[in-house]
Parts: sequence; structure tokens; C-alpha cells
Amino acid sequence: MTGAPSTGRARSRRHIRPVTIGALAAAAVILSGCAGPAPTSPSPGSAQGGLTGSLTVYAAASLQSAFDDLLTVFAEEHPDVAVQPLVTDGSSALATQIIEGAPADVFASADERIMQQAVDAGVAADPVVFAANTLVLVTPTGNPAGIAGLADLVDAMVVLCEPDVPCGAASRTLLQNAGVSLTPASLEQNVTAVVTKVAAGEADAGLVYATDVVGRDDVEVIVPGGAADVVNLYPIAVTTGAASDEVARAFVDLVTGPEGQRVLADAGFASAGP
Repeated sequence: MTGAPSTGRARSRRHIRPVTIGALAAAAVILSGCAGPAPTSPSPGSAQGGLTGSLTVYAAASLQSAFDDLLTVFAEEHPDVAVQPLVTDGSSALATQIIEGAPADVFASADERIMQQAVDAGVAADPVVFAANTLVLVTPTGNPAGIAGLADLVDAMVVLCEPDVPCGAASRTLLQNAGVSLTPASLEQNVTAVVTKVAAGEADAGLVYATDVVGRDDVEVIVPGGAADVVNLYPIAVTTGAASDEVARAFVDLVTGPEGQRVLADAGFASAGP
């Protein structure tokens, strides 16, 4: 959530195909009656295509809230599918786990470069970009250190993500673009850990994704200069070891379709479309 890229975007995108947000719509299945004895009413699962099996999703930590909601929607639409609890961590850690054989059916990364590593390793195929995110500065409530911008971080106690995870790579690019050099008080494996430390007053400030502070009242948020120029694009893919390719693709379709895009927008993610 890694060798860090020099920018928040991936260098290699030959396997990534972006989707236009809202371009996907679910097809309605119309069941017609027939003469003779009345047929048995279909189960809710049958009405949605009769999917059965299981679904395990591995997703970047910054996606936790939105994907928890989407897995709930998916479970309601497909009651015969055993939907497993969402697995979240830094994107790089998840990619490593999947490459080493973790039983993921779907992988959603906060960085195209890390997804490409999974594709190159043969454990993910045909990823599509479904959302975008940018960085913000966060401070504890009251902003006791008086942080106003990136330059103020030089003399502050700052927590950042590890440079090999997407939020860390993006943070490094943002700071380099601003000409700011600093030594972090700690480096965390995922963005959730950064927010937690700042909210607890264990650091003066941290750099996290804008989506990680939506609805929180235990931190203060500052949009730093240059943030709009460092954008993380989020790809999602079915793994090549998916227990059910059909089930996994149905979840990807939900994420990239209208309902998924609404949930992601509510969580603060930007559109990945043109």
C-alpha cells in the first residue's frame, strides 16, 4: 500500500486499461413465465446469475471502508457466494503475499506499478484502473505544532509510509517536488498506521491519502501545494488463481460499475476517467 517510483504514477502501463467511470451498467435479467404449472420462484442468487462459490478480496489499506461496503452489497446480491472478510495492507505487502500463494481472488492496488509486478509474476491479469487519490497533510486535533505546509515539516516530528508502498512513494515525490528534505520519525507499512499515529498525538504531522480522513474528527487536514500533481491511480484485477473466475469478475464489475463508483466517490476517491 515496493521500490518506490519517482512519481505517484506507474512507469509501465502496457497491461493497464483505464475504464470510463459510469460506462459500465449491470444488465437486467428478465424471467418470463410459461404455460403449465407455476415454476418454483428463483432464489435471490439465481436472479443475479446463480453465482456460487467464494470470494476473497485483497485490497490496499486506503480502500478498506469503501470495499467493506461493496462486499456487503455483493453478498446481498449473491447470497450463495461465501464472501470472506476483506484483507487489507500496504499494496506491496499484498502483492508479495499473492505472489507467494495467498488465496486471493481479486487484488486492488493503490499503485499501478505494484499491480504490474503482480501481472509480470503471472498472478493477476487484465487490470483496470477504477479510482484515483491524492495526498493531504494531517495533524492532531488543534494542530499543536502549527503546521501550515510542507516546508514546516522540516523541523517537525513527521510520520510517513515506507517508501516502497504507494503512499510512501507518492509522499517522497511530493516532498521532492516541493524541495523539502526531512528525516521521518517513523516509516509505516500502510497509510492507516500513519493516520493512527498522528491522531494519537504521536507525531506532529503525516502525509496520507485524502480518502483516509473523510469523516474523521480526530485529525486536521491541510491540502499541500503540489498535491494535485501527484496522483495515485488504483487498478483492480482478477487473480490467475481465483477460486471462481466468474465470481471474481462479478466483484470487479461491481467496483467499476455505477454502484461501485458511487460508493468510491462517497469515500472521497476521484474518478479515474478522462
